[in-house]
Amino acid sequence: MKARHLAWAVTAATAALALATAALAFVNVGTRLPADEGGGDVSFLNDLMFSVMFVTFGALGALLATRRPRNAIGWILCLSPLALGISGGAHGWYVHAFYAAPGSQPPPEALLWVANWIWVFGFIPLITALLLLFPDGRLPSRRWWPAAGLVGFALTAQALGLAFEPGPIDSYPRVENPLGVGDRTADVTSFLQDVGFPVFALAAIASAAALVSRFRCSRGEERQQLKWMAAAAAVAVFAWFVNVVLDETFGNNAFFLPVVLLALPAAATVAILRYRLYDLGRIVNRTLVYGGLTLTLGGCYLGLVLLIGLAAGESDVAIAGSTLAVAALFRPARARIQALVDRRFYRRRYDAAQTLATFTARLRDEVELEALAAELRGAVRETVQPAHLSLWLRR
Repeated sequence: MKARHLAWAVTAATAALALATAALAFVNVGTRLPADEGGGDVSFLNDLMFSVMFVTFGALGALLATRRPRNAIGWILCLSPLALGISGGAHGWYVHAFYAAPGSQPPPEALLWVANWIWVFGFIPLITALLLLFPDGRLPSRRWWPAAGLVGFALTAQALGLAFEPGPIDSYPRVENPLGVGDRTADVTSFLQDVGFPVFALAAIASAAALVSRFRCSRGEERQQLKWMAAAAAVAVFAWFVNVVLDETFGNNAFFLPVVLLALPAAATVAILRYRLYDLGRIVNRTLVYGGLTLTLGGCYLGLVLLIGLAAGESDVAIAGSTLAVAALFRPARARIQALVDRRFYRRRYDAAQTLATFTARLRDEVELEALAAELRGAVRETVQPAHLSLWLRR
């Protein structure tokens, strides 16, 4: 299977799991969980935000993995949401089967066992490896190998501790761990989890430090690419620590964590759009333009069908009139949306186009040669921004 097919297949699976998670949360809304499972009521909005986060990470990851299959960043963004989606979907099914609708079909033990530890491979790489390897998929230098070792140790320790802990499954206390290896190993699995958590915290700090170090040593366009991720990384790591403190203190997860975590793919997207990271700017530009155009024209079409149908009372007339109106709106709507995208994400090109348009308008009215030369030099400086500019004119 080619890299692009695999990447988009993984993203499609992630989207399906995110949709299932949101649907189960909607069905389970208001269900009260016992104290040993976090307590509180099931929140649809919280699960919906996490689902949006999964899809956002996955779509961006698939885009990067398709264009740069040898770069680890795309695969991290692509595979991590899949792991989180499996965990989220399994948890929603578990809550529905045991609390929202007792007696309904429970999820298989194997699924709950996988969901209990696979979230580690979804969450930890997003907070550590993504920051450590961004933007080229390699470590900043050899001296950062210990940080990579911390990431690997945290992943292994947490996953093994959760996978083989005897007794009830940690995240699903109503189900026994089918691979619990006995009471004698309880101390070992508990030790792995206790050690893995602080190592994970150190790995997150080291990864953020690596990104900041890379930023400080960067120049030019690479510096612009990295500043967005450096800022988002600092906010995400801080929010994660705040979330842990609130969870330990009040027994509730911080509501804003899913929104803050979206800062990471948002920062990567801005780097792609504004600073041509991975040469994907043109692709994403067209996606934004035609995606926005489709939504706009689709909304206009449905609105016109309803309005004309109510006024004329004939569905055929409403459909024909709406089709003609939407066809007439296509070109001006596309131009407006393209200008909006360029103004927001391609500011330098947009400003250059505006400068040239202004210069062209003045050129029609300018007859004095010196004034024309000054205008031309000003337009070149604003659009091209050269280090040196000279102008020769034949008289």
